[in-house]
Amino acid sequence: MQFSILESTPDFGFGNLVAGWTFLNFLQYFGDTNARSYVGYQLSPDFFNTIVEKDPLFIESYLYLTTSVSIHAGQPEEAIRQMSTGLEAMSPTLPATSYLVWRYKGIDELLFLGDGAAAQQSFLNAALWAEESPDPNARSIAEASRTTAKFLENNSASTSAQISSWAQVLVRAVDEYTIRLATERIEALGGEIVVSSAGRVSIRHKAD
Repeated sequence: MQFSILESTPDFGFGNLVAGWTFLNFLQYFGDTNARSYVGYQLSPDFFNTIVEKDPLFIESYLYLTTSVSIHAGQPEEAIRQMSTGLEAMSPTLPATSYLVWRYKGIDELLFLGDGAAAQQSFLNAALWAEESPDPNARSIAEASRTTAKFLENNSASTSAQISSWAQVLVRAVDEYTIRLATERIEALGGEIVVSSAGRVSIRHKAD
């Protein structure tokens, strides 16, 4: 795919269509296991460069951005850069769940860069944006994000914080590789994954 052509082609005000079409191509690329064994995941950042540039408000794409670029392509700095670019075009109310991108960013900063201070600020921003959001789930997310930010203020390198972040990776995983990776990391940190009869996932671990 010629990403440079996609990025430079005039969209005539329909950037969201270009972003949507690019995202569909990414899903085909990401889900082609046989192809991945030959070319890997190194094209993932190119897909999202186009998507974020053409439609930074395409909130659903950011979940795949952090999974494919940070975890599979091994480029968390690039994923964080792209999320930061997208956030510049957002506000607490546009889109209504924009606070999620701050949470994704905070998780990547903590888990992959080990930058507790940056993660703490991202979770605080997530809380502030969620408090202004009209989304019906925003109140609980605001409380959880503020709690995480407060915890990271004095415990940026804690095992509990890392387990909690890997738990977030686990529950938003979109493929088997990510599920396996998150499970392994949680267990290596001393956590135990518990699945209830209703399918609800919880994590047991000792506090720091």
